[in-house]
Amino acid sequence: MQYKQFDGRQLSMLGMGNMRLPRMPGSPSSFHGGAIDYGKAAEIIDYAMASGINYYDTSHIYAGSEEFLGQALSKYPRESYVLCTKYNAMGGQDFEKHFESQLERLKTEYVDVYMFQAVLNDQSADNYLNSGCIEYYQQLKKEGKIRYLGFSSHAPASTLKRFAAAHPWDMAMVQINYFDWAFAGADEQYQILNGLGIPITVMEPLRGGRLASLSEAPSKLLKDFHPDWSFASWALRWLMGLEGVQVILSGMSAMEQIIDNVATFANFSPLSAEEEAVLAEARDLLRGEIVVPCTECDYCLENCPEQLDIPQMMKAYNDLRIHSWAMSAPITNKLREMEKTPADCTACATCLEHCTQAIDIPGIMEELAGRMEQRRRH
Repeated sequence: MQYKQFDGRQLSMLGMGNMRLPRMPGSPSSFHGGAIDYGKAAEIIDYAMASGINYYDTSHIYAGSEEFLGQALSKYPRESYVLCTKYNAMGGQDFEKHFESQLERLKTEYVDVYMFQAVLNDQSADNYLNSGCIEYYQQLKKEGKIRYLGFSSHAPASTLKRFAAAHPWDMAMVQINYFDWAFAGADEQYQILNGLGIPITVMEPLRGGRLASLSEAPSKLLKDFHPDWSFASWALRWLMGLEGVQVILSGMSAMEQIIDNVATFANFSPLSAEEEAVLAEARDLLRGEIVVPCTECDYCLENCPEQLDIPQMMKAYNDLRIHSWAMSAPITNKLREMEKTPADCTACATCLEHCTQAIDIPGIMEELAGRMEQRRRH
C-alpha cells in the first residue's frame, strides 16, 4: 500500500468509501435506504485493514454506514485507522446534538476528520458559514473530539473559492476523475484547493462506477495498450499523478473491487505521458456517451416526493441520446415497466436542491416522458 504524509502521520493513498457498501438481497438498492449486508461488508473492511488501508470515510446520511463501521472497526486499535464522517446541513439535524450521536454509532471518543458535507452552491455555502455550526465544531476540535476539520464540495469554482478561503481548513473533498478534469471543471477546483495549500481527498474517482465499465470503443483502446489493467486501475493511476491529492476514496462494494484497487496501489505508478495520451483518446470517445453527468449518488431519489428512480432514468436518458431511434424501443419499454415513470414527475424541483451535479432533472423527465409517448404512438 502506498502512503502520503499528513501532519506527521502516514495516510494510505487508497481510502475506503462507505457510501456504497453491499446491501442485503431484497432490500432497496439505494445506499440511503437498503440494509447493509454486514457479512459481506465486514469482509471488505477486514481485507482493507489487512492490506494497509487506514482511511475510512462515512456520513450519517449513508443509511446504516456509521453503525456498521462502528462495529466493523471496533476490533482494531483506534489509532490504527483514520475515521472521517460529516455533518450535512440539508439533513435537518441539530448540529449541537448531532455529533454525540455520531460518536455513539461509531463507537469512538473522537473523529479524526470531520467534514461539512455537500457544499453545492452559494445558498448551501452560506447555510454553513452563517449558522454557527462551523464555530461549534471548531470548539469541539479544541476539545480534542475532532482532530481535523474539512468540507466536501460539488459547488462551482466561484463558490468553492469563497468557501475554501473562509476558514483555515485541514482538508477538502472534491470530485476529480479524468473525465471531469476535461469536461466538468475538476481541474479548476483542484487548482483552487492546491493554491490554498488544502490537502485534497478525492471522491468519485470512477464517477459512480461509470469509468470502471466502458463501452467497446474506449475499452478496446485501453485493453490493447494494457491487457492486464482494469479500467478502474487506469482511472486511479491517473489520479496518482496529481500533486496535493492526499487520499483517493473508492466506494468498494465487492471483494473483487477492493482486491483490484489494492493491487493498483501496491506501487506508486502514475501514468506515463504515453499512457495519458491513450487515456485521453478513450476519454474523448466516452464523452459522447455521458450526456447527463449523473453519478448515481441517489440524493435526488431520497428526497423525491414521488419516489422516482431518478438515477436509473438518467441512465436511460443517456442510452437514448447515444442510440438511434430504431434502438430506443427496449429502453422506453424498460422505463414503462418501472413502478413510477418519468411522466409521474410533478416538476416540484425538490431534486434540484440535492443534485450534486446540477442536472436539470425536471427538464429531462419531461423530455423522457415525451420520448416515451412518441414511441408509444409509433
